[in-house]
Formats: sequence, C-alpha cells, structure tokens
Amino acid sequence: MIELRIQPGSGVPVYLQIVHQVKHALRLGLLQPGDQMPTIRDLTASLAINPNTVMKAYRELEMEGLIGGRPGQGTFVANSIPGAALPDIEEMRVGLLQWIARARERGLDTESMVALFTTTLQQESRRGVA
Repeated sequence: MIELRIQPGSGVPVYLQIVHQVKHALRLGLLQPGDQMPTIRDLTASLAINPNTVMKAYRELEMEGLIGGRPGQGTFVANSIPGAALPDIEEMRVGLLQWIARARERGLDTESMVALFTTTLQQESRRGVA
C-alpha cells in the first residue's frame, strides 16, 4: 500500500493532492492493477482529514477509470498509467539522486532545485511542441 502525505500550505486542495499522489504512484509502478487502495476510514485517520475529502478524491480517480470499488471488499486499482519500465525508472531515479547530490554540493536548496528542474522541464516541453 502507498503512503500518502498532505501539505496543508501548498495551496493545492487536499483531494487533488491525493489524486496527484495516486497518479504518481501509478506512473512509477508503485501501484499496479489489482492493488487494494487504503480504505476511506484509514486515510481519514492517517491524514486527519474529512472523509468527504477522501471520497471526492476516490470519486475523481474512479471517473478517470483508475480505481474501482468492489462491494464488501474495498477499492482497488483498475488501470495503470503508461510510463517507463520499472528498470528504466530505477536507473533514472539513481541519476536524479546523483544530480541532487551535485546540486547540494554547489549550494542549491530544495526550492532552488525544484525551480531549476521545473523551469528546465517547461522549456524542454515547449521546445518539443514547436
């Protein structure tokens, strides 16, 4: 099972934080079709949020065809999101860890690394469209 975390000051609604984290887990292969999702009760307790928030997130994921409920059994992953193969992801993760270590050695803090990565990714995305 995945462990979800909420960032209260992020400005992103809590239900969307849940949706985004589940999608990230699907893209990275951390969740696979057939895996059971945490119960609404468990998420409500672990994240200290309203059950309606979890239900809203699950409803959105269900509308996208990513999860589905089985009466009396719980909620399960229905579909994955296409992405890189797991060995490729692990290799890229190792490369990113090395990049992070080099960035820290050069004095970049976390926010600076996020800004650099995000800006570079946006520039590359625009270049790929043109």
